[in-house]
This record gives sequence, structure tokens and C-alpha cells, in this order.
Amino acid sequence: MRPYYDRVSIFVDGNNMFYAQQKNGWFFDPKRILKYFTLEPDVKLVNAFWYTGLKDSQDQRGFRDALISLGYTVRTKVLKEYYDDNSGRYSQKANLDIEIVIDMFNTVEQYDRVILFSGDGDFERAIELLRSKSTHITVVSTEGMIARELRNATDQYIDLNDIREFIEKTEF
Repeated sequence: MRPYYDRVSIFVDGNNMFYAQQKNGWFFDPKRILKYFTLEPDVKLVNAFWYTGLKDSQDQRGFRDALISLGYTVRTKVLKEYYDDNSGRYSQKANLDIEIVIDMFNTVEQYDRVILFSGDGDFERAIELLRSKSTHITVVSTEGMIARELRNATDQYIDLNDIREFIEKTEF
């Protein structure tokens, strides 16, 4: 019989977290994230996914390569430009929510616990369905950027600032 492990998968909504980090005024280290959530000896990391929008195929190449070398599976999508009639401004968005949810459900048999780095309320229904399968869900975000629906749907909410000392990027 195999020893019991708490099997963990991490899903990072890179664009959402970029803005959360900007709001907080500090950046986290992807390597320290993996280390922090696998400190306990009975925790086994089974997957780590990072999702990000790109301006073009070479955008963030070094960063993406570094993530892959750390063990992340990196999913990308080219940013699309949108025009807002109300503000008269253009904005860019990749919208990788569907990719995140698909990966969560395609790998659901592999993990017992999900750590989702996002504050996007669009994940509420997916989180509810995963919880109905006895999956423990932790959402990591920051005040002012976490949707109330998402916070209510999760088992545990962690504010980035509460774990800053463990995950902050210390070298540039």
C-alpha cells in the first residue's frame, strides 16, 4: 500500500496575478510558490499550471522558459484587443479562464487539493463542482481583487499579503 499523500495541483492565472501584484507593490517568486505549498512532508505536488496572455509568440520567452524549468506547464494565448464604447479606449485581454477550468477537470483524478491563484468570479461554478467531488479548494488573491462569489465558493482564502514573507521575489 502506498503511503498517503495530500496530492496538490496549483493553477496560476498569470494575468490576474500580475495585476494583483502590481496593486500590492511587490511580486511573488514562482519557485517559492511551489516550495511554500509543498512544505509539509505528506504533500505531493502533482501539477503546476501557469496561464498567460502574450503580445506575440516571443513575448515573455525567458520567463516562460524559466517557469517550464521549474516544473510548470505553461499555457498561453495571444492577447486580443477590445474597444470599450463607454471609455473610448482599447484594452488587451487573453481570457484563459476556459483553459484553466478544462485543465482542472482533465486532471481532477490526480489531485485532492487545488490552489488557485486568481480573484476572478468566473471560476465560482467550477469551484462549486470541484468541491462536490470532495476536492479541497484554496484561492489565493488579494483584497479588492477577489470576487465575493469566488471567495464564498472556496474552502479557504489566502491573501497574498498574508504569505508575502514566504513567496516574495527577493532577487531580480
